[in-house]
Amino acid sequence: MDAYTQTIADQPWRHGRHQEDIQCVHGQPINIGISEADRQTIVDGLSRLLADSYTLYLQTHNFHWNVTGPMFNTLHTMFMTQYTEQWGALDLIAERIRALGFPAPGTYAEYARLSSVKEVTGVPKAMEMVRILVDAQEATARTARSLFPVVEAANDQPTADLITQRLDVHEKTAWMLRSLLEE
Repeated sequence: MDAYTQTIADQPWRHGRHQEDIQCVHGQPINIGISEADRQTIVDGLSRLLADSYTLYLQTHNFHWNVTGPMFNTLHTMFMTQYTEQWGALDLIAERIRALGFPAPGTYAEYARLSSVKEVTGVPKAMEMVRILVDAQEATARTARSLFPVVEAANDQPTADLITQRLDVHEKTAWMLRSLLEE
C-alpha cells in the first residue's frame, strides 16, 4: 500500500461511512455513497447487460448486412435504426461501470462468457432474423430488469435511470419486431 492509500486507510470516517466502503482507484478514494461490495455487484450486472447489448448490437448489424427477400428494404432500414441506437447505449453502460470504479469488459471472450444472448451461426431467413432479434431483445430486457433489486437496495439512482431507459427501448423494440411476425 502506498503512503497516500495508507493515509486514507488510517483516517477516521465521517458521515457514517466505513473504511471498507471506500475503494481507492489510482490512489484516489471512491466515496459516492455506495459501498464497494454493492458497486461490485452492480458492475457484475452491468457487465452482463453490456455483454448482452454488444451481442445484440452485433447480431442486429449482421442481419442488416445480410437480410434478403421481399421485406428487404423495411428490415434493412429497421435493423439500421436499431443497431445505431444500440451502439450509443454501449458507451452509456460502459461509462456507468467506469463511474462505479471498475473496468468495463471489452473483449469478445468476455462478452461470450457474460452474454445470455445466443450467437447465431449462418444466415437465417428474414423472418427468422426477426424471431431471433425478438428473443435477443427480450433476453437483454431480462438482464436489465434483474439489476433492479441490488440497484434499489444500494440507492443507485443513476444506474436505475440507465436500466429503466434500456428496458423501455428493448421492450418497445421487441414489440415492434413481434408485430412483423403476425399473419
